Amino acid sequence: MIDLQAPIVPWIGMGNIKLYSHINDLYSLIEQQCKQPTLLGNFLIRYEIDNSIDLWFNLLNGKIFKITTLENYKGTLFNKISVGMHIDEVIKLEPSFIYDEFEEVYCSSKGVYIETDPVNNTVLWISVFIKEIDDPDFIRGGW
Repeated sequence: MIDLQAPIVPWIGMGNIKLYSHINDLYSLIEQQCKQPTLLGNFLIRYEIDNSIDLWFNLLNGKIFKITTLENYKGTLFNKISVGMHIDEVIKLEPSFIYDEFEEVYCSSKGVYIETDPVNNTVLWISVFIKEIDDPDFIRGGW
């Protein structure tokens, strides 16, 4: 079900999985390929699927709010940025990325976070997320 070569599309999704999808729609994938889920606070949960992607759900509405690449994901962001690239090259290709010292990630106003390895400054994870992630009522799941 997951296409590890599929493009990473901000505000939309990756791996043929779309943001805002309901957990019921992904039940068999999660059941068959998920390691132990991780509860994040009281209302958010993360499922790792075969070291390829993390699916982040809001438990109050059951929908995906973020999808993150993992080591085995080979698709690209903006047809040119991938896991393993040096962050300097990423910024040359896409200058919208700005380092957020508090979150310790590179953020783009285009709907993407990039987390890097602190030792060699290469891309570890690329995350796409919903536009409502910064809304005060995000946690309540009214999106």
